[in-house]
Amino acid sequence: MQAYLASNKYIDWQHPSIQGKAAELATVSHSENDLVQRSFEFVRDAIKHSWDYKLNPVTCIASDVLRHGTGYCYAKSHLLAALLRANGVPAGLCYQRLTIGTDGPPFCLHGLNAVYLKDYGWYRIDPRGNKVGVDAAFCPPREQLAFPILRKEERDLPEIWPEPLPVVIAALTGFETVQQVMENLPDIEVF
Repeated sequence: MQAYLASNKYIDWQHPSIQGKAAELATVSHSENDLVQRSFEFVRDAIKHSWDYKLNPVTCIASDVLRHGTGYCYAKSHLLAALLRANGVPAGLCYQRLTIGTDGPPFCLHGLNAVYLKDYGWYRIDPRGNKVGVDAAFCPPREQLAFPILRKEERDLPEIWPEPLPVVIAALTGFETVQQVMENLPDIEVF
């Protein structure tokens, strides 16, 4: 579990701003599950999805996501992992491979989280942000993610990563605007 509690370049939970927000969330929480839900709902609802709101700058590091109040799904998952880890809750990163349009290629990765809940084990949550047609929620043991897998080329990738995938970091650090990221969303081959 140590890898899912570690601070790193992108999940920088030791940053003072992350520490402050994590402490604020812990202060009003009555249990670990309540803390996880409050942290999830904060990132889902208070941090704007970069593409939904067409907000720059492109963020990647958790403390930058918090400071600017915006991030793509991947960046929002970095922030949620940081807030949870700052409070001693193991959290990792998960990905889905989804179609960008309504059917078939092109495809892209979608970033979300897995958190270790004492009563349930690893549980996936999706802080991307709700909108019409997207209703992610914290309701263990049932998962309620933002996007269902609907097509044979789409995938729920089963791994739980302690750090972001390099292809995700490249997309978030290699482009200056949210439009450029949207035109170059990360993807991986699946077989």
